[in-house]
Amino acid sequence: MIPTITAFALSPDQGQGLARDMRVRWALEEVGQPYDVRLVSFKEMKQPEHLAIQPFGQIPTYEEGDLALFETGAIVLHIAQHHPGLLPNDANARARAITWMFAALNTMELPIVEFDVAPFVVGDKPWFKEFLPILEDRVRVRLNELSRRLGDADWLDGEFSAGDLVMVTVLHRLDGSGLVKEFPNLSAYVARAKARPAYKRAFDDQLAVFVAASAG
Repeated sequence: MIPTITAFALSPDQGQGLARDMRVRWALEEVGQPYDVRLVSFKEMKQPEHLAIQPFGQIPTYEEGDLALFETGAIVLHIAQHHPGLLPNDANARARAITWMFAALNTMELPIVEFDVAPFVVGDKPWFKEFLPILEDRVRVRLNELSRRLGDADWLDGEFSAGDLVMVTVLHRLDGSGLVKEFPNLSAYVARAKARPAYKRAFDDQLAVFVAASAG
C-alpha cells in the first residue's frame, strides 16, 4: 500500500528543505518506498478533516490504510521500523540510533528553533540585541558537544541511520547562520548527508512543489 503524506501547498521556506515534510520524504526515499503527497493550504490545515489526523493543524501527516500518524519523529521511526535501511539489525545499535533521533528532536532542535525564530517573534523588542547572543551561545554549546561526540566519524553511530537523517534536518535550520561552519566535522557531516541520492530526490521534489505553486 502506498502511503500518503501531507505538505504545504505553498511552503514558507520557499522549498529549501526546512518544512518538516522533508524528513519524511527523505526517509521514504532512503528505503525506496513510493508515496503520494496531498498538498494543503494554511486554511485547510485548520479544518476538521485535517485536524482529525493532526490535532495541532500542522504538516506533515502520514496515512497508510487505517493508520494515520503525525509528528515527524514518529513517522520516520515508523518508516524505519517497517523498511530496511534506516535502523541497524543489531538490537543495541538499533536502540542507539533511535536515541539519536530523540536527541536531535529534543536536545538539539529546541534551542536551534528558538534561535532561528527569535528575530521574527521578538525582533522588535528593545532587549533583543542582548537576548540573541544568549540564544546563539546555547546553540553553540550544543554544536560543540555534538562535534566532540562525532569526532572524525562519518556518522553518529556506525552506518547512516534514521538518527543521522533527523539530526541533519535539524542542523539544516542553521545554514544561514554560519554556526555549523564553525565546526568543520559537523559541516562535513551535513554535506555528506545532503550528498546522498535520497536526500537530493526529496529536496528536489519539495522544491518542485514551491516552484509550481509560485508559477501558478
